Amino acid sequence: MGIFAPPAALVVRRFGTRLAIAAAVALIGVFGLLRAAAPGIALVILLTWPVGIGMGLGGAIAPVAVKERFPDRSGFATGVYATGIQVGSAVSATTAVPLAHALGGWRWSLAVFSAVSCAFVVPWLVTLRAEPVHARPVERPPLPPWRRPNSWLLVAIFSMMASTYYGLNNWLPDSFVERGWSDSRAGWLLAVLNIAAIPASLTIPWLSDHVGGRRPWLVGMATLFVAGVLGYVAAPGGAWLWSVCCGVASGAMFALVMTLPLDFEHHPARVGALVGMMLGLGYTIGAISPFVLGAIRDATGSFTSSLWVLVGFCSALWLAVAAVPGERRIAGAP
Repeated sequence: MGIFAPPAALVVRRFGTRLAIAAAVALIGVFGLLRAAAPGIALVILLTWPVGIGMGLGGAIAPVAVKERFPDRSGFATGVYATGIQVGSAVSATTAVPLAHALGGWRWSLAVFSAVSCAFVVPWLVTLRAEPVHARPVERPPLPPWRRPNSWLLVAIFSMMASTYYGLNNWLPDSFVERGWSDSRAGWLLAVLNIAAIPASLTIPWLSDHVGGRRPWLVGMATLFVAGVLGYVAAPGGAWLWSVCCGVASGAMFALVMTLPLDFEHHPARVGALVGMMLGLGYTIGAISPFVLGAIRDATGSFTSSLWVLVGFCSALWLAVAAVPGERRIAGAP
């Protein structure tokens, strides 16, 4: 997802956003079906790569589509597709095991989700019939935004957000099993976190379009994130409350952060280049987090140390969002 986010801008330039999104979803669905039927673990892992490519492309193309279609309601439109991601994650997480038991194995569970992805390509392509044929731009594609300070600020924000989120999703249940919780009870902590993210990913970005702008909401959600992760360490008895806090914060922040490139840039092509850089580096850095946290747990013998590192990630996230310029400064910021 990190490696194939930057090329998304070139794919959009060549095919347009609508067709590019269709291709990304088709990659996820078709190779998901092939993965479900693949014999042997090596082939299953190999076929996961095209699924990740589709996710990387789709995640970077969606903000460009929002900039093209909803330039005056970017927070709400971003919240809509971010909520879709949260709903899809929650539904698949809660139904994967029951489907596997009902249909006779994990391969069937994967096949159902992949078939649904393929099915959604059809109505999406139907909507293309009324669209004008995409005309490839004649001007040169925008240069990567490496030299603009705000670009690196977005990378820092997304990296810390992804590191915290992936760290919690990988190790939160295990950290509470280590404290004596049962597997199922600890697993529900993660379920509560992801369920709480669903309404927040839609409502908070919508509010940011109408009340106060992005920065106050970003700082507020980052504060909630710090409080939630710190609560897991300092007051584990309130774990259910902390899961709600972290869920609201993570859902809202993902959607809010995805709107920032739309605020920083005015042309869809430049939005695509900036999103590609933010997601490319951000996902790559975030993917390292579970390994780092697991190594710290192995070295110290306790997940408490790993959770303290997550508190550090959240604190760095708070500092980064506090540095986001206000709306009056964004228009003239580099």
